[in-house]
Amino acid sequence: MMNERREAIVRLVNNQGSATITQLKDAFPEVSEMTIRNDIKALDAEHRLVRIYGGVRSIETAVGADGLIDLRRSRNVAAKGAIARKAAGLIAANTHVYLDSGSTVAALAASLPDVQLQVFTCGIYNVLELGKYSYIKTIVPGGALNRFNMCLHGSRAVREVSRMHFDQVFIGASGYTPDSGFTCGSDEEAELKRVAIARADTRIMLLDSSKVDRTSTFTFCDISDLDVIVTEGDLPYELKMRCEKAGVRIL
Repeated sequence: MMNERREAIVRLVNNQGSATITQLKDAFPEVSEMTIRNDIKALDAEHRLVRIYGGVRSIETAVGADGLIDLRRSRNVAAKGAIARKAAGLIAANTHVYLDSGSTVAALAASLPDVQLQVFTCGIYNVLELGKYSYIKTIVPGGALNRFNMCLHGSRAVREVSRMHFDQVFIGASGYTPDSGFTCGSDEEAELKRVAIARADTRIMLLDSSKVDRTSTFTFCDISDLDVIVTEGDLPYELKMRCEKAGVRIL
């Protein structure tokens, strides 16, 4: 009975995007408000819903359409590793590099050469990987932590990054289509990506080939905004032709 009710709560909230305690109590009149609150607490702990003041939200509305980074890190691991190894070969000592947040860029953070290097990042998983190196200096701009994608976002992060200059920026995307360009699931994440791209001399996209012909909610750049695309597979002919026309190198 409890499991069935919790499944029903998840379905209701996912359909609506959010629900108040009162709405849930009306939907499940056979149980007490305390039981509803306990259900919400348990579902939040399982990362199936997100508790907010006075109610609950769906994962997609709270986190963005891409979902939890812990889940994304477990997908396409071999592809992300291959991309990371290629991308690491582009990094030279004594340079300033910005690493975007996201699961593919986190794989790059784990594959960097341990040389004299300044790495800037708002991604917490990147920071954990960078802490293992002896010679890399890690700089973390300020911002508000999004506990679901483990990245510092918001106006402070954007302001700090906009004051910096990078030799290279390594960016990830949730999807690419010719119509939408490169997209991600969070408006705040998209804004931070745009600023980082604008502040870099060389702009490098890490693109798992499974992301092609997929789209998320917010566009943050197009092919013309990039210099290099690093991928592990064969990209569609149309995308390769667009890259050639824009002078974008594919690795």
